[in-house]
Amino acid sequence: MATVTEQVGEVLLGTTDAPQLSAIMRQTFFRHAKKDDKDEYALEEKDFIDAVAPESEDYHKIKRYQYGILFYVADRDQKGKVTLQDWAVFQNLLAKPDAEYEVIFRFFDRDRSGYIDFEEFYETWKAHKGEDSLPFNWSGDWATLYIGSKNKRHIMTYPQFAQMLRGLQGERVRQAFVHFDRNKDGFIEPEEFQRIIRETAAHKLSDYLLDNLPTLCNIATGSKISYANVRAFQNIIQQMDMVELIIRNATIKSSDGKITRTDFLNEASRISRFNLYTPMEADILFHFAGLDEPSGRLGLRDFARVLDPSWHSAYILGADAVADAGQKAFAGSKTFLHDVLESVHHFALGSLAGAFGAFMVYPIDLVKTRMQNQRGSGVGQVLYKNSLDCAKKVIKNEGFKGLYSGVLPQLVGVAPEKAIKLTVNDLVRGKFTEKSTGNIWWGWELMAGGSAGACQVVFTNPLEIVKIRLQVQGELAKSADVPRRSAMWIVRNLGLVGLYKGASACLLRDVPFSAIYFPSYSHLKRDFFGESPQKSLGVLQMLTAGAIAGMPAAYLTTPCDVIKTRLQVEARKGEATYTGLRHAATTIYQQEGFKAFFKGGPARIMRSSPQFGFTLAGYEVLQRSFPLPGSQTSDGPSGHVEPGVGLAEAKAPLPYLRSRNALKVILDLDENFGRPRVPKGQKFSGIPGFGGKSQAS
Repeated sequence: MATVTEQVGEVLLGTTDAPQLSAIMRQTFFRHAKKDDKDEYALEEKDFIDAVAPESEDYHKIKRYQYGILFYVADRDQKGKVTLQDWAVFQNLLAKPDAEYEVIFRFFDRDRSGYIDFEEFYETWKAHKGEDSLPFNWSGDWATLYIGSKNKRHIMTYPQFAQMLRGLQGERVRQAFVHFDRNKDGFIEPEEFQRIIRETAAHKLSDYLLDNLPTLCNIATGSKISYANVRAFQNIIQQMDMVELIIRNATIKSSDGKITRTDFLNEASRISRFNLYTPMEADILFHFAGLDEPSGRLGLRDFARVLDPSWHSAYILGADAVADAGQKAFAGSKTFLHDVLESVHHFALGSLAGAFGAFMVYPIDLVKTRMQNQRGSGVGQVLYKNSLDCAKKVIKNEGFKGLYSGVLPQLVGVAPEKAIKLTVNDLVRGKFTEKSTGNIWWGWELMAGGSAGACQVVFTNPLEIVKIRLQVQGELAKSADVPRRSAMWIVRNLGLVGLYKGASACLLRDVPFSAIYFPSYSHLKRDFFGESPQKSLGVLQMLTAGAIAGMPAAYLTTPCDVIKTRLQVEARKGEATYTGLRHAATTIYQQEGFKAFFKGGPARIMRSSPQFGFTLAGYEVLQRSFPLPGSQTSDGPSGHVEPGVGLAEAKAPLPYLRSRNALKVILDLDENFGRPRVPKGQKFSGIPGFGGKSQAS
C-alpha cells in the first residue's frame, strides 16, 4: 500500500510509470484462471469473460455475455479453454493498431488458414443469426462485388474481409428497407424504420435516439419515412465523430453556448473539406436533438443525447454542470439512509482535509494577524519590520510552538465554515442557473458568493475573535503582569455579545471575499481550463484556479481584515480603543496612513494558495484511503471501458477498448452474435451469472 507521501504525490503530480504489459497480462490471467485436470492454469469461458469484461463496467449496449465471442478467438486450438500462452497471444493481438478487424477475421477463420472461405463464413454467420432477424441476401449484387457470384465464389484475404465489413451495415439497412417497401413506392412505416435501426445499429446508438426513431416521419408532411430519410439518417450516424467536432466548435463560438441549424452548416463548411452535409441531414440531426427544445437553438447537452451512445434514458446528464453541492442536494440516489451516510462521509473527510490545510498554513495566518495588529505609532515601538522578521521573532521569543498559538479554534471552526460557505454558494447558484445550458448571470454569481460569505460570519466570528486573541497574547505575555489566557477563559470573559465584536467588519471582509472568489474560481475552471460536463479537472488545475482566484479576493479585502483584527484584538495599555467600524477606519488612517490598511496583505495571499492545495491533496488522499463502503467511483452510469455519459473519451487501456470496438463491428453483422441458443419454448435473458437466465415463456 502506498504511503501518505506517495499518495499526495500521486494526487498532485499523477503517476509517471506503469507496470509492463507482460506483468499486467500475467497478473490478470492468474487472478481468474483455475487449474484444469492436468494441473495447469487455464481460463474457461466464464473466467475469460471475468478477465476481459470487469463487472464494474457498463454493458447496457454490448452485453457482458457477448464478450464470450472473444473467447473463441483466444482459444486457438478450440479446446474449450485458454492457456497462458493463448492469453499472451490474444493480448498481443489486441496491441495491434488494427486489432478490431483482425479479431473478427480470426473469429471467422476457424481453420487458421489466413484467409476466409465464403462457405465457412456463411455457416458461422448463420449459426449466430437470430431466427427473427431481418433477411440478408448474400447472393445480391453488393455481396457479389466482394465474394463473387454464386458459382464463382472466391476466398477473402484479411484486407478484403475488413473492407467488406466496413460497408456491411449500410447494405443491411438498404436491403431491410427494400424488404419492408412491399408496394415499391419508396416509403416505409415509422415502426419498420425503428426495427431496421434497432437490428442494425442499436449497439452504437443512445437509448434516447432509439426510443424516438419513429418521430423521423415528422420532418416531412407525410406520415411515412422515405428512403432518402433513411440514407440521410445513416449518413449522420456514420459521421458522428465529425458531427461532434463541428458542434463543439460552433457552441464554443456562440455567446450562450447554443447553435441553430444555420450555425451548424456554416461551421461544417469551415471544417469539412470532403464531406458536406445536406439540408435533410442537418434537419434530422436538429430534429432528434431538439425534441425537447422547439426553439431550434440547441446546446451541447441537447446533442449529447443523440451523439453519445452511452446515454441512458434514466440518467440525467450534466448534474455537475451547474454546481456541485447545490445540484447534488436535489439529485436522487440509492436510499435516504445512503444519502445521509454519504453526506456525513463527505463532510467528515472535508473537515479533516480542511483542518489539515488550515494547520499547514497556520503560521502564515499568525504572522498576518501580528502584522495587522502592529501600530505605527503610540506606546512602545514597532516590533516587526516585515513578515519574515515577525516569524523569526515569534520563534525566538515564544518557540516554534508560538507559531501555532490559537490553532485549536481554527481547526474546530474550519469544518462548519467550509460546509456553510460551499453549501450556500452552490445552493444559490443552483437556484439561479439555467438548467438547459448551465449558464448563470454574473450578478447572480456575485450574490451567491456574497450570500455564502454572509452566512459563514454567524459561526466564524466567535471563533475568529478567540483565535486572534490567542495569536497576539504571546506579545503581551512577555510582560510579567499579563498572564496567558486559555480559549475557554476568553469565551467566558467576552460573553455572547462580545464574541460578535467586529462582526460588521467580518461581514465587510467575507461578503466581498466570497463574491470575488467563487465567480473567479468558477470562470477560471470553465473558461480557462475548459471544465465541462464532459471534462473534469485534475487537482493541479483546480489548485491553480483556486490560487489565482484567491489572490485578488484576499488582497482586495485586506483593509476590512485589518479593521476586523483591530476591533477584535484586546488593546494594550496606552493604545487607542476603537468604538466601531467607522471609528477604527478613521483612526487607522489618521495615525498610520493609507498603507496601514494593507498590512498583512502579502501574508493573506501566501496563505490562500497553499491552504487550498493542502486541503485538496488531503481530501483526495482521504477519499482513496477511506472510501465509503459500497460507493461507486464512477460519476456516471459507466466505467472505464465505456466512456462516461457526456461525449467523454474512455479511460481504459487500448487493448480493452479494441475488444469493445471489435464487438461493435461484429454486431454490425447481427445483434444476436454471442447470444447462446435456447430450446424452443424458452426465451433468452442472459447467461446465468452474466446478468440473467433462461426462462420458460
